[in-house]
Amino acid sequence: MTATLSLQGKRALVTGSGHGLGRAIAVALAESGADVVVHHGHSPEEAADTVHAISRLGRQSLSLQADVTDEEAVTSLVDRAAEFLGGIDILVTNAGHLVERREVRDMDAALFHRIVDVNLTSTFFTVRAAIPHLERTKGSIVTMSSLAGFSGGGYGAVVYAASKAAVGGFTRGLAKELGPLGIRVNAVAPGFIDGTKFHETFTDRSVVPGIVSTIPLGRGGQPEDVAGVVLFLSSTLAGFISGETIDVTGAQWMR
Repeated sequence: MTATLSLQGKRALVTGSGHGLGRAIAVALAESGADVVVHHGHSPEEAADTVHAISRLGRQSLSLQADVTDEEAVTSLVDRAAEFLGGIDILVTNAGHLVERREVRDMDAALFHRIVDVNLTSTFFTVRAAIPHLERTKGSIVTMSSLAGFSGGGYGAVVYAASKAAVGGFTRGLAKELGPLGIRVNAVAPGFIDGTKFHETFTDRSVVPGIVSTIPLGRGGQPEDVAGVVLFLSSTLAGFISGETIDVTGAQWMR
């Protein structure tokens, strides 16, 4: 068997990788041998810390800032990443956000579009810009969906859930479209991942025990749990896997 989890010599761009899930993913890729460009939207200090962690592993890394909802900024981000790395083998579109909990009946169009743009449109912009680079390397794309995308999400997260469901559909369609180019496309759908800014911001700590009680494994997930799945999907061990969404929920949700 020639498949391996080693990413030695591979080159990766991970959006939203200054902290949380993105940081764990970027570091895991570097630990397996990849050089990694770290993207951030507005957290240069955290991104610099992620770059430092990667550099300590002996891998090349660079921090780049971009608004992932801005088409030109994303194109520039991808091109600068490819120039620094000498190409792109792995793209992880981790950038995304709940933005704000709001019921649909109280939501205006501006907030709706902000949520859709940061989760779905940003994925589209990033993938589209990266396709020429990934075609040359027969690379891999991992998008970030969510348990919310198939459960409907929690209070005030209907549009977020819809945008993450759309990422799943986008991923499946892309797998068909890009497969003939040798590009694999998969999604990861995390459930409750503790220790992230997402849940620090949007989840009342008093409800966490109740959430954990619904998880058969008896604990909340950690960023490293998600990073391990991304690592697998980026490797040759997953060389014939494309168009899939892998749930990382501790059996909280099973399809």
